[in-house]
This record gives sequence, structure tokens and C-alpha cells, in this order.
Amino acid sequence: MRITLLTVPDCPNAPLARERIDQALDGQAAEVELIEVADEAQSARLGMTGSPTVLVDGTDPFAVPGVAASVSCRLYRGLDGRIEGAPSVADLQRAFYVAEAGEDCDGPPMDAAGRGGRGRLAPVTGGLRALQQAILRSFATTGHALEPADLEQVASASGRDFREVLADLAAEDFLTLDDQGHIQAAYPFSASPTAHRVDLAHGTEVWAMCAIDALGIPGMLGTDAVITSADPVTGETITVTSIGGHLTWQPSTAVVYAGQRSCTGPAADIACGALNFFTGRRTARTWAKQHPDFTGKAIDQTHAEVLGRSVFGSLLTEAEPVQASGTRP
Repeated sequence: MRITLLTVPDCPNAPLARERIDQALDGQAAEVELIEVADEAQSARLGMTGSPTVLVDGTDPFAVPGVAASVSCRLYRGLDGRIEGAPSVADLQRAFYVAEAGEDCDGPPMDAAGRGGRGRLAPVTGGLRALQQAILRSFATTGHALEPADLEQVASASGRDFREVLADLAAEDFLTLDDQGHIQAAYPFSASPTAHRVDLAHGTEVWAMCAIDALGIPGMLGTDAVITSADPVTGETITVTSIGGHLTWQPSTAVVYAGQRSCTGPAADIACGALNFFTGRRTARTWAKQHPDFTGKAIDQTHAEVLGRSVFGSLLTEAEPVQASGTRP
């Protein structure tokens, strides 16, 4: 993996960006290069849309559509909503995971779980975030989605019919609906039983869409939990116990296979079937050979935990959208 840090001379945020790159790598092998960009022409040639810009294998994983190349200061909004002068360690770890997972498409690297780097926190506009978060809280407290009357009450605050808001959320893959418009899933939760059960500390039993979703639930809710799944090859039970934010895996050799079957489409269709727990890399390889329609690889426990936290950890926080870049340093 090749990481390029593009900055203007004396950029005040360059040291922070470099420090966080090192923290995110945590000893992982990578080639890291620092390039100082002198002018607009060089920034356009190298793909710098503000200082600092981080490229992973030549691609900006934090690119904002429509933002032109420039030597201005660049600001980053993390998935937790905070604005800083460099990507967060968690966001960098996720970007590095995506790069390491490989690419089998003529487009962005595989990242169905995180909507191609756009994250799973719905925008405030149109009442999307309010309804999304109400649905997630309902799953967390009752194990079920909101009833139509409750959906209508939340959506009415934005002056919209709840069916319209649900349709918008589904179109952007924040949730999935059945043919009658009922909620099938609101990532990370499933409305029906799956292979991944999560028992929350307060007694609610919920079902996760996939292994990464299950790992993201304790952090998203700030609660202890026990995740129970099974190796798809052997049927052996796998448990992940989260206490105070620390996760313990049984068996200790367990891994997660992370992949997807195509480049586009909702995560429920193209990725959830390939995001599973396995007792070890051997059975993960066996499963991968049996399912050549999926592309991906086994990732270790640390990377799986980071991915779960980075995708789902901020879904119940409040954050307003901001301009990603613009002022000169």
C-alpha cells in the first residue's frame, strides 16, 4: 500500500496528518511519501483538493464531489461529525482497510458497508436523519422498527409524509424496504432473524445484518453486548463479548471475511452475505472458494472492530454538514 501526503509548505495540519497516518498504520507495512505542493497547477496534477490531502494508492478516499484542486486549507468531517484539519485515525484505518481489501471494479474500492466512503449517517435535510435515528433507537430498545403511526409523527416534524422519507432513505441505502414499504433493515439492524444475534446489556435481543454491523452495535449504543454467530462452513459457534468497549472473541482465532459480490447496489444485496464470522482463516478460505461470486478477504479482529466502529459508531450523534475545504492556510 502506498500513502502520499500532499501539503503546502508550512501547512499547520501536516504534522497532525502524518502523526495520524502512523497511528492508523500501527506497524502495518506501507510506503509513506510526503510531497510539498507549490502551486495550483501542481495541485491539479497530483490531485490535491486542499492541504493536507491523503492519497492511498493514488486515490483520495476522502474526496468530496465537485471540490476542485487547490492549495487552500482542507477541513475534514469525521463520521462522528467533528471538524478537524486532518482525517481521524479511525477514518484513516477504514481507508487503509478498503485499500488492502482489494478492488475488483472499475470504480471506488470495495466499501459497501460504508457506502463508498459516504458513511451511514443520513443527512439532516428532508427529515432523513431524524427518522433514521428514531428507527435505530426503536430497534435498540424494542428489537423492532417503529410502527407507522410513530414514523408519521417523526416525519411530520419535517413537513413530509413518512413514506416519502423512508423511500429517500432506501434510495440512499440507509435502510431497505419490502414490496409493501415495510422496513426490512436499518443498518446495522435487521427486522428479521439473521446469523448474527446481538444480546444487549439491558435485555433486548437484536439481529445484525452482517458481522461488521454486529461489531458496530455496542459502540453505536454505548452499551455492553454479546454477539453470537456461527461459522458458515463448520457451524461452530463464535461469540464476541463487548464489556466497557473491550471486545473478547471466542475462539481467539476467529476472523471476519469482508467482501462483496459486485460494484454497485445496496449493501444488503451485494455485501451482507459475504460479511461473516469464521473460526479461523482456514474456514474463511474454504468459504471463499465455495463462493467465487464474492470478492474479498479475511480480516483480523482488530481491523474488523475498527471497521464496525468507524461505520456505525456515530449514527446516533447529531452533526450538521459543513464545507470540506476552502480557506487558505
